[in-house]
Amino acid sequence: MKKETNSNIICQNKTLHYEYEVIETYTAGIVLQGTEVKSLRLHNASLIDAYCYIHDNELYIKGLHISKYEMGNIFNHDPDRVKKLLMTKKEILKLSNRKSQDGYTIVPSKIMFINQFVKVELCVVKGKKLYDKRNDLKKSDQMRYIKKSI
Repeated sequence: MKKETNSNIICQNKTLHYEYEVIETYTAGIVLQGTEVKSLRLHNASLIDAYCYIHDNELYIKGLHISKYEMGNIFNHDPDRVKKLLMTKKEILKLSNRKSQDGYTIVPSKIMFINQFVKVELCVVKGKKLYDKRNDLKKSDQMRYIKKSI
């Protein structure tokens, strides 16, 4: 019997495919405080300028902004704190080997609820050159023109 998964996207990095070439994707858990989860349920998050780094064989995300929970009290969270990501050691080693290569970085692409857990989808990416971005725009314009003519 297959277990059903209820996936609900909280926020996405919309410029990811324009700025970067995606090599691999991973899913990781994230360590959050109570008011952060409540704020995420209201879709108060932003992935602009967020990136991941590895320190002491642990994976962290920096630049993820989760707004303060409006009905929180003095124990409300800091919106821009560094958050720890939960992955297996084998996956973290694979990510660190990939990141050590020239031009590769780890960027979060989306935050989502899978069942009741908050998960982050990470992408190992390589930056695109300006001419690659122009070619992608040209291809999308051509596809749009073809669809319109049909």
